[in-house]
Amino acid sequence: MSLTALKQASSFSRDNLHGYQVNAVSFIKNTPSCALWVDMGLGKTVSTLTAVADLLDSFEVGRVLVIAPLRVALHTWPNEIVNWEHTKHLTYDVIHGNPKQRKAILNSQSDIHIINRELVTWLVKTLGKGWPYDMVVIDESSSFKSSKSQRFKALKKILPNVERMVELTGTPTSNGLLDIWSQVFLLDKGQRLGRTFTGFRDRYFMGDYRGYNFEPRPDTEEIIYSKLQDVCLTLSAEDYLTLPERIDNVIPLEMPTKARNQYEELEREFLLEMEQETIEVLNAAALSNKLLQFSNGAIYTNDQGHWEAVHDLKLSALEEIIQEAAGQPVLVAYNYKSDLARIKEHFPQAECITDSEDSIDRWNAGKISLLLAHPASAGHGLNLQHGGNTIVWFGLNWSLELYQQFNARLHRQGQTKPVIIHHLVVNGSIDETVIEALKSKKTTQKALLNALKKDITNRLLPDLDQDEIPEHPNDTTTL
Repeated sequence: MSLTALKQASSFSRDNLHGYQVNAVSFIKNTPSCALWVDMGLGKTVSTLTAVADLLDSFEVGRVLVIAPLRVALHTWPNEIVNWEHTKHLTYDVIHGNPKQRKAILNSQSDIHIINRELVTWLVKTLGKGWPYDMVVIDESSSFKSSKSQRFKALKKILPNVERMVELTGTPTSNGLLDIWSQVFLLDKGQRLGRTFTGFRDRYFMGDYRGYNFEPRPDTEEIIYSKLQDVCLTLSAEDYLTLPERIDNVIPLEMPTKARNQYEELEREFLLEMEQETIEVLNAAALSNKLLQFSNGAIYTNDQGHWEAVHDLKLSALEEIIQEAAGQPVLVAYNYKSDLARIKEHFPQAECITDSEDSIDRWNAGKISLLLAHPASAGHGLNLQHGGNTIVWFGLNWSLELYQQFNARLHRQGQTKPVIIHHLVVNGSIDETVIEALKSKKTTQKALLNALKKDITNRLLPDLDQDEIPEHPNDTTTL
């Protein structure tokens, strides 16, 4: 389906940009290959679009490809294009549908093509040597952190044909500094951190005796930070925004005796006899997954998707939270399909964010009281802050990126109330381990971002008259 940037009236002008966004625009224009490591809610999309519009209008680039998570590609980028006076003249198409439809869209001469990251390999293969985009924007570049992934290998092939590369993410190293190599390689083809991941790892990290876990060498962090200063711009929300208070609440839950005995048996024996089937796990990773399922209240008993309920702790806790909310909307993060099924059965009013195309609009309009979403499908780029201020983590997962991104759907610009984030944590279970792991990963990432912070007023724009930079300290517009 072809989409153009003329479907609706724009709401904002370039004067509405914050000073830090003006600086980000300049950084993109002056740095052909760069990364914006920008906290969620700081408006990296419109900053990038502003730079894209300037570069297109000055004929410095001809065609632009935007790669983003699916829902962000379908909703966020198109909406931002048409919502701003200075970008609404840009034409765009979202490449989606079946292969025949996608190929038809490729023939359009729009300024911008937008595609979800799962289709990158298909796109590179389909276009071959006829690659038409001289500028590529990767929204949530952390999804390209694996050098073994097909999407990374596909992009690597077209780097010689790309003159400008812009990476956007708020979570560049959610699992540690090893995540950074592939993202930087897409910017400089190995100039700063080496041409191979193995070489990077061996030079800057020390492995354990089994070669499974790697820790940075004593000087690694300082060296990496210094190498990235010229291509990475970091912006922290706490430096530029006054957001409503965020309240993190851990709700401890006690398993009933029967469930506790089953949990400990599974943890100890890697084996558990259920009513219909026997669960057997073969390694620690599989055990971790089963224990997370059990903590949520249901466990899968085979590979065909069959599960059995083992307790209702979290359903009861969620019910209490909903009652205390007294009719105010609640956003729930679930982890497994069994979680989704049980929550929907227990709460008839619950809707999943993927149930309908207008679920986001209805949530923001206050028409959904209980919205369910998996962090992987609603963790990036969606504006949900107008619909509520309460999040419940029904089931946790190990990804710091998904955790931070999901929380930022409500705790961002435009939110007018304190954001309450409830974590349902079963005492003595793997839930507690996950919470601690997320805290540890957050510390590593924060160290990187702090080290790369720039005084962008002095360093990036020494020639810009400061009177030209608009500031809106009290503005709550979603940018």
